[in-house]
Amino acid sequence: MLIKNMLNIAERHQVIINKLHQEGYVAVVDLCKELNVSPVTIRKDLKLLEEKGLLFKTHGGATQQNPYTVDRPVNEKEKIQSVEKLKIGTEAAKLISDNDSIVIASGTTVQALARAIHIKGNLMVVTGALNVAMELLKLDSNVEIIQLGGVLRKSSTSVTGNYAESALGDFFCSKLFLGVDGIDLEFGLTTTNSMEAQLNREMIKVSQKTIVLADSTKFGRRGFGRICGFEDVDQIITDSGVSEATVKALQSMGVKVTIV
Repeated sequence: MLIKNMLNIAERHQVIINKLHQEGYVAVVDLCKELNVSPVTIRKDLKLLEEKGLLFKTHGGATQQNPYTVDRPVNEKEKIQSVEKLKIGTEAAKLISDNDSIVIASGTTVQALARAIHIKGNLMVVTGALNVAMELLKLDSNVEIIQLGGVLRKSSTSVTGNYAESALGDFFCSKLFLGVDGIDLEFGLTTTNSMEAQLNREMIKVSQKTIVLADSTKFGRRGFGRICGFEDVDQIITDSGVSEATVKALQSMGVKVTIV
């Protein structure tokens, strides 16, 4: 809604903060229209609010949380949003059928998927993540695991590098279950490690569908390594903490969003 009467700086800032609390993200172009001011004015407002610690500026807007992710050990990540990850993993497991062939990437959310798999028939799983492989070994089902080799990242207990990438060229799977460190509506999917991002891109190439498993804290964040844009994503499974505006934006790009 266009605000016709010119607001003073304090009033503009309150409108921006209120909108940010409601939607989790504000865009410069939208604020210009709503407040009837120039982009230069809005950028100055966002800079002042960032200096006060009230938001984080991003390309073309601002967000409530720090948009830049940091690499954390897998045992530390496992404790974060654990309930949400369990629900996401359980929902994702419903997409796996008997005699399926799938790729499971790295991360604690896809590890939750591995724990939740219950099938009666055979299953072929390609993975570069040791923690995922160890969970699959516990299953009673007839699961065949192809463990990719390469350079082991201690923080994620997963492999990266040319050896793992070249091995993927021998397979074609129905689904890729992908964990990410960041989902940004402009920048796409990211992880904290560029070599892992490259391996994830190769996984996308050999998979018929790409299904992203990510809790709501990953939205509006960016890691160092870009994996892909949303044109390569078929579905995202997340929790109810994701904003309605984000869900609508993803759906408009052709991405199916499942909320647990």
